[in-house]
Amino acid sequence: MAGRVRVRGITNDEGNRLLRIVRRSSGSVVTWRRAQMVLLSAQGMDVAQIGEVAFTSLDRVREVIHNFNDDGFDSLYPRYGGGRPPTFTLPQRQQIKEIAFSRPVGHGLPFSTWSLSKLAEFLVAEGVVDDISHEGLGVLLREEGVSFQVIKTWKQSTDLDFEAKKNRVLELYDIADGTTQPGGDDPQVVLCMDEFGPLNLLPRPGGQWAPVASETMPRSSGHPRRRRRRATYTRTLGVRHLFAAYDLGADKIHGHIKTNKRRVTFLAFCRYLRSLYPAEVRIAIVLDNFSPHLSTRVDTRVGDWARDNSVELAYVPTNASWLNRIEAQFQALRYFTLDGTDHRTHEEQNSMIRRYIRWRNTNAHDKTLREIAKRASVA
Repeated sequence: MAGRVRVRGITNDEGNRLLRIVRRSSGSVVTWRRAQMVLLSAQGMDVAQIGEVAFTSLDRVREVIHNFNDDGFDSLYPRYGGGRPPTFTLPQRQQIKEIAFSRPVGHGLPFSTWSLSKLAEFLVAEGVVDDISHEGLGVLLREEGVSFQVIKTWKQSTDLDFEAKKNRVLELYDIADGTTQPGGDDPQVVLCMDEFGPLNLLPRPGGQWAPVASETMPRSSGHPRRRRRRATYTRTLGVRHLFAAYDLGADKIHGHIKTNKRRVTFLAFCRYLRSLYPAEVRIAIVLDNFSPHLSTRVDTRVGDWARDNSVELAYVPTNASWLNRIEAQFQALRYFTLDGTDHRTHEEQNSMIRRYIRWRNTNAHDKTLREIAKRASVA
């Protein structure tokens, strides 16, 4: 009967060296995993226990221990040939992204999220790659457009028609993007519409370029190091609301600033949108379930207008405004136009918003604009 497989006796210096390798946050994942198995064996664990802790096969554990007994620490370091660093194939990159997007719990691991070290270790253990360092994994994920992000809250939609509404909105987006041919009753133009506001007059947080603090620029020089924001203010001049619509096909925004969001004001803006296109062109407007957008048993003006003017009103599900693509455009508007401002009159603020819309429609392919909209985009 074969004897129990365990590591040979190791000295105190060898034990400390193994411990340093295991605690190190950089370097080869293969070396880290091998050192971990050897250290666990030195601590008295048998092969089955090590395999369970290291999430690997028992044959692999035996191989690592035997190699260490024969070759010592040289066996911990993978023997790579010369030449350029290893490259990863497209299927490997896709599989790495898929695993990075998944949750460790789904793979039977007792972790709530992936760190670079845990993800790299799992990729090697699963045979996705032969070896990858933590730094190399971080570079690969950045190249694939993957970053570590804070988890945000969201509301669960209670809409009974959630799937039907969501699928229709996504179908309209496919038509606007040109990936689906419109049917006989489908629109030729798709607009995403919403209100942005309320627009108050108040100092808003933001950033600016400023000189670095140094001994060569004392505080008494008369030049403040950076602009300050008022901490005391009153809001006595009311609010305004931006009615905006985003034409997905033309990549343009249309907007009117109003003093209220009542149904009459909403219908006036809808009539303006309808006037931008020939009467024979059917349009669709994606919008949320805000009460002025709806028809009721008492007030059917919205539905009557849409029916009489060849307009489809596509409502997103309740608590699912993230499906509306104009939300990403509002994020860019806030960044370019409102952050860091302290307007004293509505005329001044309204003028800046109007000028931004004109600039945005002329410079729709601006790199910063596209990046901000892309980060905020969901649908």
